[in-house]
Amino acid sequence: MRYFEIRLYTNQIGLEMASGMLLSMGITDFVTENPDDLRDFLDKKNSYEWDYVDESVLNLSNVEPNLTFYLECSEEGQKTMQCFRHALETVKRDAEEAGTDYGRLELSVTEVCDEDWRDKWKEYFKPTHITDRFVVKPSWEDYEKKENSELVIEIDPGMAFGTGTHPTTTLCIRMLEKYIASSDEIVLDVGCGSGILSIAAALLGVKTVKGVEIDPIAVDVAKENVQMNCLESQIEVFQGDLTKGLAVQADIVVANLMADLVMLLSKDVSKHLKGRGIYISSGILVEKKNQVSHSIQNCGFEILEIAEEGEWCAIVAQKR
Repeated sequence: MRYFEIRLYTNQIGLEMASGMLLSMGITDFVTENPDDLRDFLDKKNSYEWDYVDESVLNLSNVEPNLTFYLECSEEGQKTMQCFRHALETVKRDAEEAGTDYGRLELSVTEVCDEDWRDKWKEYFKPTHITDRFVVKPSWEDYEKKENSELVIEIDPGMAFGTGTHPTTTLCIRMLEKYIASSDEIVLDVGCGSGILSIAAALLGVKTVKGVEIDPIAVDVAKENVQMNCLESQIEVFQGDLTKGLAVQADIVVANLMADLVMLLSKDVSKHLKGRGIYISSGILVEKKNQVSHSIQNCGFEILEIAEEGEWCAIVAQKR
């Protein structure tokens, strides 16, 4: 299907005006790019809000504020676009008379095909060996095992979740391979996201895996991926918050989050561990490994090992 990609160049005040205009027209799906948002983002109010920022995000500081939305290339879409144009002209005239500055208020209209942007990211997600045994493959790609010992995770993460090939995921799976000792152990995957670590634990033979996630959309994605891998009998995914209490006791807790969240949750993790009490955490920059390690130790754990890959590390601890 073809769409009109409509982009309005304006300023901070103009973004608020244009957003309100679109909402009044019943258009709720639009994207804004605003350098002020980057400044607010970098001036984080909570230390755990982010731990790593891709350099491409910082390019937003040089972007002229703009708003983008899409309309179908149809008669109705053309009428809606024309209506927006007329409303914008009225705003321009009123702004000039009142001396209000909305920036240049210029429109850029491009005709695009939804396949150009909806599925573009899929081109870069191919079957990938993430450990010696594990292969991650997208649902739309074919893959034949090279060896019988290979374990294949089929996953369809959608655009909002990772593909499972990030070093932090690889580190967690390597640690699961190393520390799972029995199929009768229970594994709790905290912040399970797409469910990839839960699926890995089940493929390693664990009969009972619990995946908990605070985001309801992630819960749905994880459940779909569990079903895709035919592991519903071993994995339960549910919405929940570890800090608010869960009726789950596990032999192994795995948490691929970020440094500050790992430190924040470690005390609560301790309450949910039994048996050997293994705690695998990742999403931690190497430069923060000592800080996170000390925090985990202060929550009643002994550090067993720290594994590194590139600028990331995973910390394995055991409850004292």
